[in-house]
Amino acid sequence: MEQVYEIIFYASLAGVCIPLGGALAGIERIRPQWLERELRHFVIAFGAGILVAAVGLVLVPEGAAYVEGDALPALYIVLGGVLFFLLESRMLARRKSVPQLLAMLLDYLPESIALGGMLALDARAAPLLAVLIGLQNLPEGFNSYRELRANAGLKPRQILLLMGCLALLGPVMGLLGWWILADRVQVLGAIMLVASGGILYLIFQDIAPQARLKRHWAPPLGAVCGFGLAMFGQLYIENQL
Repeated sequence: MEQVYEIIFYASLAGVCIPLGGALAGIERIRPQWLERELRHFVIAFGAGILVAAVGLVLVPEGAAYVEGDALPALYIVLGGVLFFLLESRMLARRKSVPQLLAMLLDYLPESIALGGMLALDARAAPLLAVLIGLQNLPEGFNSYRELRANAGLKPRQILLLMGCLALLGPVMGLLGWWILADRVQVLGAIMLVASGGILYLIFQDIAPQARLKRHWAPPLGAVCGFGLAMFGQLYIENQL
């Protein structure tokens, strides 16, 4: 029973960063305009850096450790990229292009499932994954709020309500992973690797191009800061265990 409470705590802590990021994005527009543009692109790149760190520091190493064979982990990563490409293509065909929201959902949900499975296995990297999920949800919530306001025409209250509902999915997915994947490490590893491939696809297809600004230093520095902060989190948690 203690593990259940632990999963709910970690997943809820990570999920609440979604509406928190949206609430920060709802603050009145920043002046001057160049500062707002720099900040928005910095936050997008910061989120991309966290995503790269989540893939490189946790999802791929842990996922590969759970999957037997040399070629199978790489195949799962490629499969993830193809699956996310097909899903995004379907959404574009229906004119529902919201890449920031899509990226947030497609990494948050499988990562929450993986978090539950890892906590069930008492994996050392589970707390780090929870921290990274929260860190990436904050900028993704920020960017998704702006995206939904601009592209979907939703009101601020509607967006925050939607984000609150999405945050609740984390504990549900975490408990699902704990219940189903505790004795299915091969499936857990496959989910982590497929999610990794999909996240990499979204980073290079949608997120990184949005982060770029000509002759501006903030976006690339944001990506470096995001990865550096995640690396610090990994080293700190490892030293505490």
